[in-house]
Amino acid sequence: MGRRRRAEVRRLEPDLVYSDTTVTAFINKLMRDGKKNLASRIFYGACRLIQDRSGQEPLKVFRQGLDNVRPRIEVKSRRVGGATYQVPVEVPPRRAQSLALRWLVAASNARPERTAVERVAGELLDAAAGRGGAVKKKDDVERMAEANRAYAHYRW
Repeated sequence: MGRRRRAEVRRLEPDLVYSDTTVTAFINKLMRDGKKNLASRIFYGACRLIQDRSGQEPLKVFRQGLDNVRPRIEVKSRRVGGATYQVPVEVPPRRAQSLALRWLVAASNARPERTAVERVAGELLDAAAGRGGAVKKKDDVERMAEANRAYAHYRW
């Protein structure tokens, strides 16, 4: 199997319960040490918990949370002369989703709840409501980009 070209995108199989590739991507991010079955059990357990706690459709809560965490702008380092500037740039959709999934997993791991299922469910519910660690991370990134708007003309 040869190297993948830059523009070539890896296709994910839709998950078995919701037939959604975004759910598969989230499960893959949750996975540790190649234990996909465990990651799937954690996610679907969290979905059941979301259903019990909020009475809403778990996939809808997941999507809403993901949309609330997806960043619109971020900063990238750019060297000009001897100085390094933090230049605000728009985030491409694929990277925005990847960052959002990564931040959701990191924020859920940092939560104080006892089980992984409770942590993931709690973070997804918080993200859907516009609060929680992942939403805070997104706000920090966007605030940083806003603060460095003066360097926007260095965009390449």
